[in-house]
Amino acid sequence: MGFSEIRRRPAGASLDLGGLHPVLRRVYAARGVSRSEELDLSLERLLPVSSLEGVEAAVRLLSMHRQGRVLVVGDFDADGATSSALVVRALRSMKFAHVDFLVPNRFRFGYGLTPEIVALAATRQPSLIVTVDNGISSVEGVDAAHALGIRVLVTDHHLPGAVLPRADAIVNPNLAGSAFASPALAGVGVAFYVMAALARELGVPEFRAADLLDLVALGTVADVVALDRNNRILVAQGLRRIRAGRCVPGIRALLESAGRRLEQLTAADLGFAVAPRLNAAGRLTDMSIGIACLLADDAAEAAQLAGQLGRLNEERREIEQRMQIEAVDIVAAVSVESGNQPLGLCLFEESWHQGVVGLVAGRIKDRLHRPVIAFARAEDGLLRGSARSISGVNIRDALDSIATRHPGLIAKFGGHAMAAGMTLAEADLGRFRSAFAAEVAARADPETLTGIVHSDGELEAAELCVATARVLRSGGPWGQGFPEPVFDGDFRILGLRVVGSKHLKLQLEPLASTIASGDVGVSARPGVGMSAANAGARGVDAIAFGYIGGATEEAVRPGRQMRVAYRLEVNDYRGAESVQLNCQHLKLT
Repeated sequence: MGFSEIRRRPAGASLDLGGLHPVLRRVYAARGVSRSEELDLSLERLLPVSSLEGVEAAVRLLSMHRQGRVLVVGDFDADGATSSALVVRALRSMKFAHVDFLVPNRFRFGYGLTPEIVALAATRQPSLIVTVDNGISSVEGVDAAHALGIRVLVTDHHLPGAVLPRADAIVNPNLAGSAFASPALAGVGVAFYVMAALARELGVPEFRAADLLDLVALGTVADVVALDRNNRILVAQGLRRIRAGRCVPGIRALLESAGRRLEQLTAADLGFAVAPRLNAAGRLTDMSIGIACLLADDAAEAAQLAGQLGRLNEERREIEQRMQIEAVDIVAAVSVESGNQPLGLCLFEESWHQGVVGLVAGRIKDRLHRPVIAFARAEDGLLRGSARSISGVNIRDALDSIATRHPGLIAKFGGHAMAAGMTLAEADLGRFRSAFAAEVAARADPETLTGIVHSDGELEAAELCVATARVLRSGGPWGQGFPEPVFDGDFRILGLRVVGSKHLKLQLEPLASTIASGDVGVSARPGVGMSAANAGARGVDAIAFGYIGGATEEAVRPGRQMRVAYRLEVNDYRGAESVQLNCQHLKLT
């Protein structure tokens, strides 16, 4: 399951959270929530639009081009797609004369507003380029646009480099000296603030910025930014609109394609069901398909595009599975050759797909609990790498330090604390690998390299029920920085079976000292493969995704006891609801 230790979170001081379910009160307190006002996620509590530096200059610039040609240049991930769709929809609704979008093909142009992208954009004769979810590192691209007489508005959330682009206006909550209270805004959140400020300035009665919050919720969750209170408001409000059916046809079509029901939508559904479908377009072909899906106003067109994205996602899964197996073999070979694993890993295989290396880096990072960069071959002797990091190692700062210590080693890079992209010469991979391992070793606390699953403690047997699971589901949105509740406890295995070739379905008996005699609030349905002797036993369903193939697989059998860290979920199977433990960590005792 990828973890080696269960560590319970400090309880926290629950000062003024009365009226809540006791389990939810405990969970909130462990996340630093001490007053009920902090749980108010109404739109009125959103940080004022005017408090984000740069929005006034952005509004002035946009207003000047209401009758001009505005071209939105986005990034090729889900945050970039939602940002692009949001700005295009907003400007068209506010009666801008000519609005179009352009998203770079990552394989031809790379990331950001490069001079090559500017040359392509110039064929559409824009008077203004608006970057979304990119541009803060596009110094040369902005200069190229100005040389052609095109003005540039940069909206971004990535960390800036030492030199800012000479754009006509920049909106980025991570600029040095910014006092904005939510630097964790995703690119789509920054775009939303700019469009909301513009709508207020222009006073267009038929346009409401709040109607864009479905896109904001999707992009914010997909980009795995920290869910501080401001982002939780944006996501919560977007989820409310989607559940009520007030979302763009593309989001509805993507959810239906993924088999998700609108009325029961959670942030996790956006992150694990919708975002991968959008991202598949940018990873394998062109994100224009994803943006077109989010811009479609016709349900049939949206469904057709969502179907295309679903098929691309299946193809992406097959490619990723092959690459992941190869990555594990590479890691094993490195460990054998060196006697141990470097604290920072660089992986490369000639056949790897540029669009999927980030996913592979993330999988290996989760498996080994250390920063990983996976590389794929690009053009002209270059490698493109995608980095994923762990808490405690800011990967963008690590790359910046390497670039400073070893001038010319990295051709270009950008990103944020947990994820980054970079380019270097293939001939320099060995030198970079050594520099990266040394940099991570200097930055990483050994404890951060240990697989730890953080738990909210134990649940009583009577709390292992659908009612508790519903309360926890409604208590979100959960995500990065405001993690979904995880609990732990001791259980006896009553029965087990394999489902989907690699997942383990379990029937578990709680062994907590607080266990009540009789009912534990869950179905006593025996699982397939359960012995007749256990068929009448009371138990709770559990599933361990991807467990088959683990080192302790053979030892897991009925009668054994294990310590389990789990998420409490509602399993809706053919309309019948039951509680299920989604196992995050299993350890035989």
